Amino acid sequence: MIDAGWLSRLPVVASLPAGQAAAKLREIGEDEIADALTAAPHGSPVTYGQLPRLRGRVRPWLHTAHAIGYLPPVDAPRSELLRITQASNIEADQTLKGARVKLTLDGLRVADYPGHGRHRILFDFAARNQTDQGPEQLHFNVTYLVADGEHAAAHGRPVFTGLRVCGEGLFLQYATVNVLNEDDEKLLRFLDNDAFKNGLQLLTTAQPVLAPFSAVAVGITQAIAARHRNVAVQAVDLGLDFSQIAPRPRLAEGSYIAVQIPESQRARWQWKEWRFDPANGRVINAHQHDLLIPYNYIIMSISRYADEAGPSGVANA
Repeated sequence: MIDAGWLSRLPVVASLPAGQAAAKLREIGEDEIADALTAAPHGSPVTYGQLPRLRGRVRPWLHTAHAIGYLPPVDAPRSELLRITQASNIEADQTLKGARVKLTLDGLRVADYPGHGRHRILFDFAARNQTDQGPEQLHFNVTYLVADGEHAAAHGRPVFTGLRVCGEGLFLQYATVNVLNEDDEKLLRFLDNDAFKNGLQLLTTAQPVLAPFSAVAVGITQAIAARHRNVAVQAVDLGLDFSQIAPRPRLAEGSYIAVQIPESQRARWQWKEWRFDPANGRVINAHQHDLLIPYNYIIMSISRYADEAGPSGVANA
């Protein structure tokens, strides 16, 4: 299993105690929300999402819960809207046990992130790769520049290529950090280099170089998140398995959509109210097609690795 400790050391702003959250929010100009938190010092993180309702504006980043939807692969280009299914309500593909897969980032919607205007968003992706010598822990970073209300140009961005699925399933974690510190923005531009655009390309045998590479990747994420004017926004811990346990999301080829929603909506969230529009790569309302989903979301896709004898090593890293 992936060490969940790194996520606990990267608390998103919605999970911070009220005083710490208020201090962080003042750094990035979110004074109105900070004042509300200070005025209610006994409020818990689960109440944060209620604060902006008093001011007539939904602030998705004040929530910690995520709804996980599943979008099956299509065998040909489609023009019609595609249905999204709850990821725990699909049939697992048992043939993926022991198979090698490719993980790609295929969507990032910034409905609203803390701060104002343009955001440089740092991603940290973590996974466990099953090798002949045992499991190896992986981390990989990418960044995107996105403005509020827009989608990042994230379509088919390789993250892990040749990742081996273990008998229990696939365990993924990913987090986003909103980077507003100008010096840190300059530092992270090295991740835009072509050397990082192919993700991590993996072997069936253990690669000693990956341990220090992954340690540096997660170290960068944690250091950046702790600095002035930077704040962690989303954290997703996703285990995809082959069981028949009702609440668990199952593993199959396709795309997984993680939507940052209020905890109060988790029980009544209905994916039937939303569709994926392949014409523009966006999640829209099933009845009102010009209405975009009002929350932040991330789309990760899983497909079979086409070349079992494929490339080796860390992609130019």
